[in-house]
Amino acid sequence: MVSAMVGRGTALGAALLALLAVPAQAGTAAAADLPTPDDAGLQAVLHTALSQGAPGAMVRVDDNGTVHRLSEGVADRATGRAITTTDRFRVGSVTKSFSAVVLLQLVDEGKLDLDASVNTYLPGLLPDNRITVRQVMSHRSGLYDYTNDMFAQTVPGFESVRNKVFSYQDLITLSLKHGVTNAPGAAYSYSNTNFVVAGMLIEKLTGQPVATEYQDRIFTPLNLTDTFYVHPDTAIPGTHANGYLTPDEAGGALVDSTEQTVSWAQSAGAIISSTQDLDTFFSALMSGQLMSAAQLAQMQQWTTVNSTQGYGLGLRRRDLSCGISVYGHTGTVQGYYTYAFASKDGKRSVTALANTSNNANVLNTMARTLESAFCGKPTTAKLRSATSSATAVEVHEDIAPGIARD
Repeated sequence: MVSAMVGRGTALGAALLALLAVPAQAGTAAAADLPTPDDAGLQAVLHTALSQGAPGAMVRVDDNGTVHRLSEGVADRATGRAITTTDRFRVGSVTKSFSAVVLLQLVDEGKLDLDASVNTYLPGLLPDNRITVRQVMSHRSGLYDYTNDMFAQTVPGFESVRNKVFSYQDLITLSLKHGVTNAPGAAYSYSNTNFVVAGMLIEKLTGQPVATEYQDRIFTPLNLTDTFYVHPDTAIPGTHANGYLTPDEAGGALVDSTEQTVSWAQSAGAIISSTQDLDTFFSALMSGQLMSAAQLAQMQQWTTVNSTQGYGLGLRRRDLSCGISVYGHTGTVQGYYTYAFASKDGKRSVTALANTSNNANVLNTMARTLESAFCGKPTTAKLRSATSSATAVEVHEDIAPGIARD
């Protein structure tokens, strides 16, 4: 099934937090200067993802109030119900951006120092007092990613934790069974352990569960009515896309992975949302509505990931073939791949979702939605560049990043 729609939406309302917006950096295109999104290109990406094994795929672009909605395939293989851009889904590591926003708000409130040792706030938690909050938020702590052990075998690993409930300390203990991967601050090394620490910091500094802080600081102020943190409950509320996990064995049957606690991730990856809500969130973030200009600038202090990507504080930067950089996060959780990014000024945002995972071809294909959404229809030269840049996408970035399989 294929569907596409373009309509006029409502801009973010006055109910949003009234903080100063950060001006676009020199040389960075504002939304008004961007090419028109290429709907045909977006649809072609979705079609390719389905041909590579995704049951369904969808994308929503909010272009300063003009909304493009495209979808193809099914949300539920059992019933054949078509996937739509209103379906909720698990966002995986996009959760890290939400956790980072809460921490940076706490910096604004004088409750947290980015350059203080984590152990200042959580005494004795980490094996090295030199590990700072900033290093944790930028994946430069050296803390080993416990998901490498959990998901060395994709389906058996998932089934072993599907209904399990971990404490934060349980996950930290799993990480600390291994030595650190590098000295604090020495290198970028993506690790879910870092944002487990982030959740612990949030709860220690506020005295509230992360669910309460997400709700009070982000979900409610932005009117994100499709966004939830239900851990340790296993169901996605309301109408949603089912997730389908691809086995490691070629030709193996997809596993419906929709219902799970996501307790293995929590503040590193357990949020549920929709394309509209993620577009709203990243638009609000990049336009300066969620923290001070000073903290938004801190969030965009980039560590190099590769030639086309940087990582800030819970925020990714991707440099596209047309010379435009976009800002947001990717998300991998069993059965779901998410790309959610916005322009520098927040006036154009895109969220794309395929309801499968452990399928590197689909992951890399869905990255091309960013090209069509922000660079428009490709010229021959731009198409060559986009094809080349697609090969640079990391294919195991969010879950078990040390396992070079997905």
